[in-house]
Amino acid sequence: MKQLEIVEQDGIVGHYLSVLKELIAKRSIFAQQTGLTETASYLKEVLQNAGAQVILDESYTAPFVMATFASVKADAKTLIFYNHYDVQPADEDQPWTSPPFQLDIRDGYMYGRGVDDDKGHITARLTAIEKYRRAHGELPVNIIFIIEGAEESASVDLEKYLAKHRSALVGADLLVWEQGIFNQQQQMEISGGTKGILTFDAKVKSADVDIHSKFGGTINSSSWYLINALSSIRDGRGKILVDGIYDDVLEPTEREMDLVRQYALVDEQHLKKVYDLKLPFLTQDQDALLKNLFFEPSINIQGVQTGYQGQGVKTILPAEASAKLEVRLVPGMKPRKVFQQIQDQLIRNGFDQIQLTYTLGEEGYRSDMTVASILKVIDIAGQFSPEGVAVLPTTAGTGPMHQVFEALEVPIAAFGIGNPNSRDHGGDENVKIADYLTHINMIEELIRSYE
Repeated sequence: MKQLEIVEQDGIVGHYLSVLKELIAKRSIFAQQTGLTETASYLKEVLQNAGAQVILDESYTAPFVMATFASVKADAKTLIFYNHYDVQPADEDQPWTSPPFQLDIRDGYMYGRGVDDDKGHITARLTAIEKYRRAHGELPVNIIFIIEGAEESASVDLEKYLAKHRSALVGADLLVWEQGIFNQQQQMEISGGTKGILTFDAKVKSADVDIHSKFGGTINSSSWYLINALSSIRDGRGKILVDGIYDDVLEPTEREMDLVRQYALVDEQHLKKVYDLKLPFLTQDQDALLKNLFFEPSINIQGVQTGYQGQGVKTILPAEASAKLEVRLVPGMKPRKVFQQIQDQLIRNGFDQIQLTYTLGEEGYRSDMTVASILKVIDIAGQFSPEGVAVLPTTAGTGPMHQVFEALEVPIAAFGIGNPNSRDHGGDENVKIADYLTHINMIEELIRSYE
């Protein structure tokens, strides 16, 4: 039976696709402070209708949803699903074939903002719970959804919500992370970690007003000062030139390196093809590329603003210059400490006029992929991934795994409905219908494994 026929004929799948359609229509964007309460309230209604006991906690900016499907078994273990209902903006700078806040199903794919990141995972997991109960009756495991609304903005206030509700969550057998992908070899990826992040602004003011550029050989401008300052903390190969910044880095084990060598399908040629790269790579060595991508920090300029950008020419020395920067952190590194190290290094380098402002930060985390509950997930995945299962100890992306693990001390594994071209955060965000259905079946089997 074709995937679309399954969707059309299976009443449970169809019902939750209608829920997904409604979720995608809700513009729940933390960065723009829109749609958060409305979407959280809708999720509460959906989860209650599915039979869960639901808490809608509006203590902080983004409401937190916690829904419990309780087992009748006295000794039942607990399975947690972590998800988020906030999404990235879908503004006019991004090309979309169909309206971004409208679920569109065509040619074996589903399109819409949040269909992969992360609303589609919520509905797929709810579908699996309902299908299991319809076929088998009572659940053999307690299932708790924790759904936040600020993941796309460094999970603001998540640690406060987790501390508040910790007693209901601590000691769970497994936490299934928000999302994951089937890689380009159609292998299901099971991953267990994320990088952390530090973001900050840098600003310099060199004068009260812009100055005539005839003084360019005599007077330093804010733009040159900022460029030289930023250049002083990274070398031409991408290494961060900040004293002590690598001291806290948790080095990968040989097994972790072996896993990324085997399963991380990333190399120079692949990246060149995907992004149509024009500039040379910072390294020509495959092992160095993998180690940097998964296990080492990097410092990146998100944007620079200074001087005149209008039509024609304006001969000035800009009085102000600013930049937005980030450091991708790995386990062991603390955002506030790294921020202070960078600030101190700029002063040592002679750039004491740079004003830095801390904006966001979260730590990195790597799972122990040998714990029993994660090994069970890997074993189950083999039933639904004929091309094999790709096991990665971490991903190269950022998320609040460290916050969640520190609060709950629960083994964490990530897998989901995405694909290498799901275009999360971009135009035409998508998932394959086949992968969506596979995730439903796998979650149903994971629930059955607790019988």
